[in-house]
Amino acid sequence: MTDIQQLLRQLNPQASLVERHVWLISLTDWIRGDAISAQDAVSRIETLLDLLQADPELTFRFRQWWLCLDQDIDASTLLADFGFATRSAFFGELVDRLRLRLLPMTPETTDSAELFSLVMHHKRDTQWLGLLEPHAIERLASLLSLSANQSPMTRWQQELLQALQYCGSQIRAAGLSAELRRRMDAQARHQEPFQGLAAEVESFCLVYARSEPNDAAMQEAVLALKTRLDACRSAAQTVYSHLEDHGVSVDLVFILRQTRLRLLRMRELMDCLVSATPHAASVYLMMQLVDRGQERRSISALISSSTSLLAAKVAERQAETGEHYITRDAHEYRTMLRQAAGGGAATALTTWAKFALASLGFVTFWGGVATGLMYAASFVLIQLLHWTLATKQPASTAPAIAAKLKDIKSDEALESFTDEISHLVRSQVAAVLGNVGLVMPCVLLISVVLYAAGGQPMINVQEAREVLGKLNLLNPSTLLFAAFTGVLLFISSLIAGWAENWFVLYRLHSAIRYNPRISNSVGAPRAARWASFLRRNISGFAGNISLGLMLGVVPVLMGFLGLGLDVRHVTLSMGQLSAAFGTLILVEGNGILREPDLWWCLLAIPLIAVANLSVSFFLAFQLASRANVVTAQDQQRIRQSLGRRLRKRLGSFFLPVA
Repeated sequence: MTDIQQLLRQLNPQASLVERHVWLISLTDWIRGDAISAQDAVSRIETLLDLLQADPELTFRFRQWWLCLDQDIDASTLLADFGFATRSAFFGELVDRLRLRLLPMTPETTDSAELFSLVMHHKRDTQWLGLLEPHAIERLASLLSLSANQSPMTRWQQELLQALQYCGSQIRAAGLSAELRRRMDAQARHQEPFQGLAAEVESFCLVYARSEPNDAAMQEAVLALKTRLDACRSAAQTVYSHLEDHGVSVDLVFILRQTRLRLLRMRELMDCLVSATPHAASVYLMMQLVDRGQERRSISALISSSTSLLAAKVAERQAETGEHYITRDAHEYRTMLRQAAGGGAATALTTWAKFALASLGFVTFWGGVATGLMYAASFVLIQLLHWTLATKQPASTAPAIAAKLKDIKSDEALESFTDEISHLVRSQVAAVLGNVGLVMPCVLLISVVLYAAGGQPMINVQEAREVLGKLNLLNPSTLLFAAFTGVLLFISSLIAGWAENWFVLYRLHSAIRYNPRISNSVGAPRAARWASFLRRNISGFAGNISLGLMLGVVPVLMGFLGLGLDVRHVTLSMGQLSAAFGTLILVEGNGILREPDLWWCLLAIPLIAVANLSVSFFLAFQLASRANVVTAQDQQRIRQSLGRRLRKRLGSFFLPVA
């Protein structure tokens, strides 16, 4: 580490701009040390202050160096804008953050934000700033305070006032933008809180320049500006209610968050000017700038903050869908079995179509596309016939379950939640039994009919043996691929929720129903029916089409990338196994029943089902739990309650209670 005596000998106010900036970075690195002990950094600051105080000539050079730095760098832009997005939209900001993470910055700059990022770059810088004692803060303020020309204020105070004006103009522009105004509560919009913000800031700055902190005029100006800021914040908050009812836009959430943070920044700037301890408030402001600088470089923080509301809305919309998949009595249980049986019968035809497409000799990519389109058409048909595909349920039912975690503090609520879990598991069992129970006889029936008609079952013997090899439980990739399929099921549920949110956000239901061109072309009654049909089914269409395409195309893309990931969907796997069994028993006779491979494949089917269901449910539940803010303590209580239910009433997870 560079010695402080050596650093101070290198201090030269007449050095070039880049040399002065490099010296500042070196000084801060010395103060920070190994960044392990914040108290050591505080001690180094005390040492620096003592050395400067003991040498008047050194103090003079330091203050001259600081004056040159202040003249070269516009600190007001740092105070007003540092940590905020330079872009007005989410994706533009994402690109900026990628640039900040991947490309180095240079100290040869007059941009105060760039210099601050180079100087205060460590996440623990807030720790030693927070440990500074009041007397050390006062000594630093005395050392760094510079008088403004022809003004009783310091240059720091002038920069704070300029930063207030810059911040106010940014907030006013955002508040008056069309995106916020048309979604704002009518009462808040009519009060026009953003309209007068610039005048209020200007008034505060004029009063501050000619008044003492305790003057009545100063107190009145402070109160007026704070009241205006509160009104702006309340008006912006009403936009969230509109988003909850009419869909979430990531870009709009991003703008709202930036506006809220700028309003907080204005409060912090005011504290540096009018609080009882302005120097301590200035140190606190520096700590906030360090934190915002760290967050400004974080891609995960941007995604989390900007998409959390969208994730909550997706979870909420999936919860509405998931409620239809949970059976709570014997009648609903039988209905689920019938619907799942219909899904199994349709999947038998899907299995036949898959092997038929494979026989056409497509090249790999287009074969995957054709298979994906065929899967998508099959899943949409199952949806329109009101049948059920078992693996589509968990990603929808998990948010429905997680939504009930909002009120789980009481024992009664916890017991009710445990009931819901047992209903859910029972529903999944019914769906899997219905799918698998009917796909097998239907596939065998198709094979027998094809064999009787043309002497050739659904697939040939070689293809049948390949199926037994792929689905064999002894094949280590079988359960891995089943878990990967669970991930695809979860992704399809996200796409479904996003599509419904998009449909609602852009008011397409109303547009289809009332748009004159549409109603004149097809008639008002038909337009109304189409609008209602799409509103009910848009989520299912998006989820089913995306899942079908992923099941067909993703394995091809994974193979191209050399990852070798494939899919193992329980109902489709059972259909393929049934086709293989039908071929071998029709062509080779009963010998297949004595082959271990067949039984290993049969044992794999329930485990594939568990992997499909558990992975997709887990991911969806985690997303919904974060959206509903489930604490670790509540999660522990849930696990204990489920353990008691498993020990006492295991059967309730498989059959409806009489």
